[in-house]
Amino acid sequence: MRKIPTLFQRDPDDRKHVLPQVNPDAEWVLNGEGIATRKYDGTCVKLDGERWWARREVKAAKPPPPGFEFEQRDAVTGKTVGWEPFEQSAFSGYLREAVEREPRTEPGSYELCGPKVNGNPEGFPHHVLVRHGALVLQAPRDYDGLRDWLGSHEGEGIVWHHPDGRMAKIKRRDFPGLTPN
Repeated sequence: MRKIPTLFQRDPDDRKHVLPQVNPDAEWVLNGEGIATRKYDGTCVKLDGERWWARREVKAAKPPPPGFEFEQRDAVTGKTVGWEPFEQSAFSGYLREAVEREPRTEPGSYELCGPKVNGNPEGFPHHVLVRHGALVLQAPRDYDGLRDWLGSHEGEGIVWHHPDGRMAKIKRRDFPGLTPN
């Protein structure tokens, strides 16, 4: 899973929040292209058809873990993004629990959510795997409309999926005054 660009540009004086200027890499969203889906707050994992992998960010100048598969380097933070075998992940037991509860065989990326993942902001009673892009939303695409919409809906945010594979995201917490769900 490559790092997904944020829909709006970050405020250079407050990098936690966005400004009402569109990120040029995501202008296609404001042009009405792509499908909006719910962004779940958990940790990213993928099934490659044979084995499970956990998304991993490695800080600049730190060595990657054994078996790490490189995806991309973030030019802003210097972090390397990629995948590590799930057995090495701090979430391996929770992934195992989710797969045992509801086996998944379709290759792709999922969000692992549940009681022991990121404080369980989604409120799941047990560990689950949610397929990325599974819940399609009807959401506005402009700054003010999205701020208001995210302030009145559940979930971490929105990820738009373009037919050509591009993605863009916006999180509730990207807007000043909105807090995580």
